[in-house]
Amino acid sequence: MADLELWYDAPAREWTEALPIGNGRLGAMVFGGTARERLQLNEDTLWAGGPYSPQNQEAKPNLEAVRALVFAGRYAEAEALADRHLMARPLKQMPYQPAGDIWIEQQIAGNMSDYRRSLDLARAVAATTFLSGGVRYRREVIASAADNLIVLRLLADRPGQVTFTLSLASDQPGSADRATADTIGWRGRNRDAEGIAGRLTFAIRAKVRTTGGTTTPLDAMVRVEGADEATVVIDVATSFRRYDDVAGDPDAAISARLAAVAGQSWQTLETAHVSEHKRLFDRLAIDLGRSPSSELPTDRRIAANAAQPDPALAALYVQYGRYLMISSSRPGTQPANLQGIWNDQIDPPWGSKYTTNINLQMNYWLPDPANLAECVEPLLRLAEEVSITGAQTARVHYGARGWVLHHNTDLWRATAPIDGAKWGLWPTGGAWLCAHLWDHATFGGRPDGLVRRLYPLIAGAARFILDILVPVPGTGELVTNPSLSPENVHPYGASICAGPTMDNQLIRDLFEALLAAATQLGIEDELTAAVRDARSRLPAGRIGKAGQLQEWLEDWDMQAPEIDHRHVSHLYGLYPSRQIDVDRTPELAAAARRSLEIRGDNATGWGIGWRINLWARLRDGDHAHEVLGMLLTPERTYPNLFDAHPPFQIDGNFGGAAAILEMLVQSDGERVHLLPALPTAWPSGSVSGVRARGAMEIGLSWDGGFLLTASIRSESARNVRLLLGRNERIVRLHAGEAWSLPEPIRRD
Repeated sequence: MADLELWYDAPAREWTEALPIGNGRLGAMVFGGTARERLQLNEDTLWAGGPYSPQNQEAKPNLEAVRALVFAGRYAEAEALADRHLMARPLKQMPYQPAGDIWIEQQIAGNMSDYRRSLDLARAVAATTFLSGGVRYRREVIASAADNLIVLRLLADRPGQVTFTLSLASDQPGSADRATADTIGWRGRNRDAEGIAGRLTFAIRAKVRTTGGTTTPLDAMVRVEGADEATVVIDVATSFRRYDDVAGDPDAAISARLAAVAGQSWQTLETAHVSEHKRLFDRLAIDLGRSPSSELPTDRRIAANAAQPDPALAALYVQYGRYLMISSSRPGTQPANLQGIWNDQIDPPWGSKYTTNINLQMNYWLPDPANLAECVEPLLRLAEEVSITGAQTARVHYGARGWVLHHNTDLWRATAPIDGAKWGLWPTGGAWLCAHLWDHATFGGRPDGLVRRLYPLIAGAARFILDILVPVPGTGELVTNPSLSPENVHPYGASICAGPTMDNQLIRDLFEALLAAATQLGIEDELTAAVRDARSRLPAGRIGKAGQLQEWLEDWDMQAPEIDHRHVSHLYGLYPSRQIDVDRTPELAAAARRSLEIRGDNATGWGIGWRINLWARLRDGDHAHEVLGMLLTPERTYPNLFDAHPPFQIDGNFGGAAAILEMLVQSDGERVHLLPALPTAWPSGSVSGVRARGAMEIGLSWDGGFLLTASIRSESARNVRLLLGRNERIVRLHAGEAWSLPEPIRRD
């Protein structure tokens, strides 16, 4: 079980030692206490505030003045003017919120021994076991997507030994219900924030069922005594219905879900839960080898990894990332935010929002290659919703058609620039969402239904970009102005600039996506013609005097105050985009490598995750593995395997897991590159179920210098170029049939 299990020999002392469970809508952190257990609860629509419109009517009248200052090289003045007139009102968005805590005070006789707590990734079950007074106690917790509930079971190996008090608490405004014989509850509302009134109502309810024993209400608590076994069914709901509708009935929703499972045993609930989880989780398997550390508790494995790299820990990290994705992003739920779905703070870091200048997109680098395409649906729905709110921002702030998203959004789908001009005045978040979703469609073979759903989004984002592009004085080049290279400061005392490299790359991908979608749908009109013309006038990537890919139009990189900045925005073209390629654009690839060398590998957790992907795209497996080693240490990985920015941000988990798969398989829809960045530290291994662009599924195994087996299954008939080191062959694939490598071949 070590390959698919996190386990520990002591209870969690801190939140980042507790174990996460989730079903996309509900999340909980399980601490694994003995006499006192805590389940910290989240519900994905419990955010502060309510529907609001943060547009600033002063923005458009002052836009041209800011542009003129930028083109005049008066960047600090431009940024100051933008801060006064171009930013959202309010200046900050709404934070994600914790719902509350379930507490279990369990009566236990004698000293505790033989303790173990674990998270089974394959079954999505968190378990705690220990021995006390000659009795072995066990608790199991699931967050069932099948029944949309959290379920806890308490049992012992002797009859009549399950005695506990059940209570709940919340830091949100509200109060506990008076308990009935088997139910406790809480009713309240969400908090105000940034002058926006809290408009959500919400409720928590926990219902107890026992085998044997008695249950007694005690004010707001329930006391269970002398039971053989107890099951607690837990639910949380809010009045949220949509970003502009808060008229739901949380009590009715909870009552309906609890009624649907009334009378069902733990075994029935667990079976349905495990079956639904495995439907997604079992699609991919990975084995990178083992080391002596593989048998250690997970926290000690992380600590030992720096001294002796643990290949099985890297494989576990991939599967943990997949587990977190399944647990925090399912069709019909909110997308995974900065902390997925798990947050215990009223004022979480960065509001635990959706940061769209890297973090939200990084959250969704994993699901397509990891064979979890369904998990992208919440991101698509968010894009559709911000295209509505972003159309208002485009009109008010820019006088533009289409829609815009700046560097953050929240549950209420706010799209105006926030925080301050040096961070927030970046108009290409919507372009990045569209480029990412188009890549998602490419992974799936660009089915017509998805392309038709995406086209209005892409077209709206393209119309906005066409309307805000302006010519660089004295040239024919079109650029964004004002914008910035997230979240970096250039040598002239500001972030604000014109035409940063990342914007040019993002817009090129957006335009390419529009033209490809239009061709597939048979569309040829004024928009496609305008996009072709503007695409030809975008600045090309520029190589600076240090041999680096320039981050800005000007060769400022070596004079930038933070030469080792955590963001590597100008390398978007290498990863996640494919504009820069070792084979097809070798000079730009060499410049990207030089930029990485200058920037350095040490960064925040998510920054390290991005760097691993970049080194993988450069096909430098040993360097990618070296940077992975920096991620899988106590400095960047908490005991529960959560990514440490620090503090916790889940994008590092998703980015790091995606990077490990990127080291093993790369694709662009026409080519599939096997083991493109395999490090010497993984001399043998196997992976199956990896998805490649073009609706293909890959499996392979290797040992020493040989690729032993390889298989490709395609959903459609096609030819594909299969690359392995310097080996290349054209493979004919038949729809629904697997092609297999006829014999082992050398990797070099």
